Amino acid sequence: MIAALKILRTAARAVVREPLLLSGLLTLIAVCLFAMLGPLFIDVALADIGAVAPRQRPSGEHWLGTDAQGRSILAALVLATPQTLKIGFFAGVIGLGIGAVLGLLAGYFRGWVDTLIRTFADVIMTIPGIAVLVLVATNVRSMSVVLMAVIVAGLAWMYPTRTIRAQTLSMRERPYIDIARLNGIGGLELVFTEIFPNLLPYIAASFVTAVSSAMLATIGLEALGLGPQNELTLGMMIFWAQYYGAIMRGIWWWWSPPVIMMALIFIGLLMTSTGMDRLVNKRLRVES
Repeated sequence: MIAALKILRTAARAVVREPLLLSGLLTLIAVCLFAMLGPLFIDVALADIGAVAPRQRPSGEHWLGTDAQGRSILAALVLATPQTLKIGFFAGVIGLGIGAVLGLLAGYFRGWVDTLIRTFADVIMTIPGIAVLVLVATNVRSMSVVLMAVIVAGLAWMYPTRTIRAQTLSMRERPYIDIARLNGIGGLELVFTEIFPNLLPYIAASFVTAVSSAMLATIGLEALGLGPQNELTLGMMIFWAQYYGAIMRGIWWWWSPPVIMMALIFIGLLMTSTGMDRLVNKRLRVES
């Protein structure tokens, strides 16, 4: 318990010393609080089609106005934000998880294991990702948030595999790895007890980038109408606004809230990723 508190205290001090990382985390926390606490203050039933009068401008009754389908934009935003965050989180966890395991195995064992994993990742990387995503999405009968995350994650593991492999190749030559071998630790035990824990700061920074990339890919698919038709996400809000010609008809309050929310999420992710990268690099410089 005491050791855990010391780690948390050290992490908190490190975050405070990096203003960019702190700003990014605060932005993401604010977005998450809006997504989690919004339903407690906003009647999400107003997000149903025909729940309110359509095409109403922002007012005291409907703060962000209503769309052409008779939905409250604020209520729809409350429902759409956590769904988009869920897609990015699931896709980031799955994609980075696969990439981390493959990268660790390839970098440590080298030989035919490295050749097989590296060649497979290189071949998959040459295939246009957006074309595969569109092809798969168009052939799925019923798209859901979780299924979309899995589809995006299926093409998000190659880059983490290559980068983590390179980090593992460098780390396996460190003196503490030789000491671990002399103590009888080897194979997968060495990979996951000695190398993996020391890669955690780098993997954490990579996770933020993976989530951002996954959200960008899913929003692109949703903007093409290939997202979950029966669920609200930020990308689907933009698709329906585009489908009903909100820009041409001057319904600016329909498409601007999801765009602003996405901008906040991506700005928060970018600042967090950059801040974590600076923090990790500082530690590496101190070690060297």
